[in-house]
Parts: sequence; C-alpha cells; structure tokens
Amino acid sequence: MKIRPLFLLLILCCAGRVWAIEPFVIKDIRVEGIQRTEAGTVFSYMPVKAGDTLDDEKAAATIKALFATGFFKDVRLEYEGGVLIVQLQERPAVGLIEFKGIKEFNKDQLKEGLKQTGLAEGRVFDRGLLDKAEQEMKRQYLSRGKYAAEIKTTVTPLERNRVAVQFDVDEGEVAKIRQINIVGAEAFREKDLLGLFTLTAPNWLSWYTKNDQYSKQKLSGDLETLRSHYLNRGYLEFAIDSTQVQIGADKQDIYITLNITEGKRYTVSDIKVAGEPILGEAELRKLVSLRSGEVFSRERLTESTKAIADRLGNDGFAFANVNAVPELDKANQRVAFTFFVDPGRKVYVRRVNVSGNNRTRDEVIRREVRQSEGGWYAQDKINRSRERLDNLGYFKEVNVETPAVPGTTDQVDMNIAVDEKATGNILAGAGFSSSEGFVLSGSVSQSNVLGSGNFLAVQINTSKVNKTYSLSYTNPYYTDDGVSLGFDAYLRKTDASSLSISSYATSSVGLGARSGIPLNETDNVNFGLGIDSTKLNLLDNATSLYRDFVNRFGSSYSTLRGDASWARDSLNSRTSRPAAWCSAPMAR
Repeated sequence: MKIRPLFLLLILCCAGRVWAIEPFVIKDIRVEGIQRTEAGTVFSYMPVKAGDTLDDEKAAATIKALFATGFFKDVRLEYEGGVLIVQLQERPAVGLIEFKGIKEFNKDQLKEGLKQTGLAEGRVFDRGLLDKAEQEMKRQYLSRGKYAAEIKTTVTPLERNRVAVQFDVDEGEVAKIRQINIVGAEAFREKDLLGLFTLTAPNWLSWYTKNDQYSKQKLSGDLETLRSHYLNRGYLEFAIDSTQVQIGADKQDIYITLNITEGKRYTVSDIKVAGEPILGEAELRKLVSLRSGEVFSRERLTESTKAIADRLGNDGFAFANVNAVPELDKANQRVAFTFFVDPGRKVYVRRVNVSGNNRTRDEVIRREVRQSEGGWYAQDKINRSRERLDNLGYFKEVNVETPAVPGTTDQVDMNIAVDEKATGNILAGAGFSSSEGFVLSGSVSQSNVLGSGNFLAVQINTSKVNKTYSLSYTNPYYTDDGVSLGFDAYLRKTDASSLSISSYATSSVGLGARSGIPLNETDNVNFGLGIDSTKLNLLDNATSLYRDFVNRFGSSYSTLRGDASWARDSLNSRTSRPAAWCSAPMAR
C-alpha cells in the first residue's frame, strides 16, 4: 500500500507555499527510527492520539512538539491506511568527553561544570551547548590571566549513534605584569600606594608569590584596597576614574594604568542622631566612634553603624536599619553625619532548627545555643551560639541564619546548619629494640563518642621494660548547667633489671576524678582529686641502700592529690584550644 508523506520541518518553517492534507481519523500510531528513546516517551510529547482527527494544524503542532524535545534532528509524518507513522532521526548522544592539555583545572570539576550546562556523557549532543562550553572554558582561563590559551573541540562519531567530544587545550603561560601606574596621586607617593597592592611588577620574590601574574579578581581587590586607603584618611570624594589593562602583542605582558581623583580631605564637623532612638540619644552616641574635629574615616563610620545595629539587635530589633547621611561643606572640607535609626519591629525567635548533624545528637548542639526558642531575638546570643558550636571541634563549618517566618512581621527562625568532620584518632606503632625487645604502642581517642559530646581515650604502650595502660573519660555536661565530670585510670609497670641499670621494679595504679564548674561564658573553675598506689619490688641484687629504704618506709606507697585551677577562654574561633590558666595543688 502506498505511504504518503505529510510534512517535513523544512517545508513548514521555510516554504512560502501552504501545504494541505485531507483530514483523517487516526486509527493507530506507529513510531519508527528510534534507538534510545522509548516509544512511550514520544507518545507523551505528541498532542494527538489514536481516535483524533489529524489535519494541517495538528500535524504542524505534532512536528513542532517533537522537535522542541531536542531529542531529534529530523521528524516526518506519514500515513498508511489510517495509521499515522512517525519517522524520527535521533540526535547523537554524548558517549565520551575527554580533555587534553588541561593542567590549570581539575578534569572532574570541569566535567561537573559542563554537566550543569547540559553537556554530559549520556545526554543528547547539542552543538550550541558545545560552543557555549568552549566559550566558558576560555573565559575561565582569561580570569586566571592566561590570555594566550587556545581551545579546540573535536567531535568524533561513535557506534550506536554516539559521539566523542574532545577538548584540546593549549593553556599557554600566565600573562605577567610589567608595569603598574597610578595617575593623579598627589597626597601619597605612588610607590607607597603600589605597596598596598597584591599585584606587583616582577621582583625577586615573584617566583614564589606569583603576584606578578595578572588576575582580574586580584586587581578588583587591589582597587578596593586603594579606595579604602583614601576613604579611611578623609578623602571622601575619592574616585577611580578608569582602569586600563593593556595586553602585549604576544599576550604575555600586562600594563595597568589607574586614573584617580583624590579630592579634598574632609574632617567631621558634627554628629547627629535622628529617627527612633529606642536606646536614647546619649547611649547611641557612645556607640559612634567618629568624633567632631577628627579626620573622616569610612572604616570608623561603618563600625559605628554596625555597632548601633548590633546593639538594637541585642534587644530584639532584628531588622534594625541604620543609615549615616552626610552633609558636605565643600568650601571648608567638612562633613556632618546624621545617623537615621529605624529599629523596626521587635521580633522573637519562633524555633531553633538544626540540620546536617548525621552523627552528633540534637541535644549536644542545642545545649550550646544561647538563643532560646520563644525568646526575644538577641544578636549577641546568636553570635555566641555559633562561636560555641564552632569551638566544639566537631564540625568543619557552622552556618547560622535567621530568616523571617513567612506571613509574620515579628518572628524569625534560627536555622543552624553544620557540616560534621571526623572527631576520632587512632594511632599505632611497633618496633624492636635489642634492650627492650618488641615495642608496641597504640591509642584510640574520640571527642564525640556516639554523637554524645563525651570524650574517651584509651592508650597502651608495652615493652620488656615499660608497660602503660590508661583510660580517660569526660562528660562535659554532667549536669544541664554545664558542670563537667571526668575520670582517669592508669596502670604502669617498670622493670629495667634486664638493662642492668636497676635492681628493683615498680607497679603503679592510679585513679582520679575531675570536675569543671562554669562561672560565665569564658571562665571555669576546675577541681581534681586523684589517688596513686605504687608497689616497689626489690630484686636479689638490690643494694643495701634500697633494702634499708624498704625496711624503713615499706614497699607500698599511696598518694592522694588534689588540684584546683581557673581557666579563661575568650577566643571566638580556633583551630586548637589554648587557654590561660593557673593551678595549685591542694593536698598531697
């Protein structure tokens, strides 16, 4: 039976003629030409189904819908005896992505970046996406100062309608800065200003610092450093008029020229407070570090607005807005500031939400939180909560956010997101000594046992001469108010007779308990009590001096020791845990 073609995309999109068919009822639909795509997927995109009447409009809509999927590069409709035949030619799939010549970037990260743009192994190949990926890679190299980088892409057909995409990269060398000029500098020497920059012309340390390699990000940072230098020294009208970056013909040399306008140096003439000074004007003025008669400083102005906002935040005004509006007297180079204070509504914290703690128990995190649920918002308590969680040492990162509760104007949630890290250590060692024989040592410590926040350490060291076994445990929250309790136990044995340097052996057993009582957020008082029992065993070759000692004092000794210490820890972030402390034995 004769098969009659209905439409081609080229005819629909480009031809000026109007093609028409005689409408007919679709008895069945058959899909041909597909290899990877399921027939059901094709049917789901088609706007017609069996039983519908196909006409010009529906046929055009069908072709348009199938092309819009991006899966096919050719779509044809044919009919035979009431059966609609959909002839498809699939676009090739990306079977392989390869990189050659890449050193500046991690290949796996590049593949992940391409995947975000839609170019990935297993997906439909799109030439437009490939061109976009090539341009993005080029931009990344430019951002790192490699202006001579060249990227070529090769698309190779594979079996089963697939293609291999290969990126051939010649990274070239990083462009070096040959000269930096600042035009318009009068108040400060150009040499001193350039000394503030991270970027620099080549010098004897450039091989190590790499600061002579041009980077757009570093230049932006240097421009902000230059701006801050002037603004913090009274030059309120300072401006960077233009930044010219010229590249040599060989794309290896960079010449940077900055044109600046310094303006006049301003002093502060007056400080005013306006708006709704909830705390009182006198108290707010104490928070302002700028003073009348002093040289203007943007840094101190920023500190002042932040101090006022933080102070209001401590009293529950989470969305306080503080703006410092200048009034310039250009004739006398003086400036007055009015701090407009809008405290907004007083808000309270609805809930404290914790996420990311796959191992650490919720209660371990919540007991460090100083902001209470249902209480007024307090910025200082929220900041302290983050600091305490960070100082636990259980997390790589601690993020605290306080988004507004949707549909309310006086509520926020405190969302704590943590990223846990390994908190245990295992150490093991082995050796051999002609005098001590085999020497074995090992220790296991865990600062967050089973996510409870408790500390546990076990240590074993054994040899022919020395043997030590110890156990240490600490519960930092033995009581809900932060009183800690811990104990230590050990067993030590020493026998150096085999080395012919001793005629006695000792065996010691010790047990101790300790407790810490918090006085405030930074100070703790610690107490400890321990007992040690030591037994002395004389060997046959013991001298008379040792025997006289045993006859007089005995061969068993017990020691009771008490300790007290005070510790202050006020660090807001740390990688280790130093503390200022002092201690004195109470009794022995």
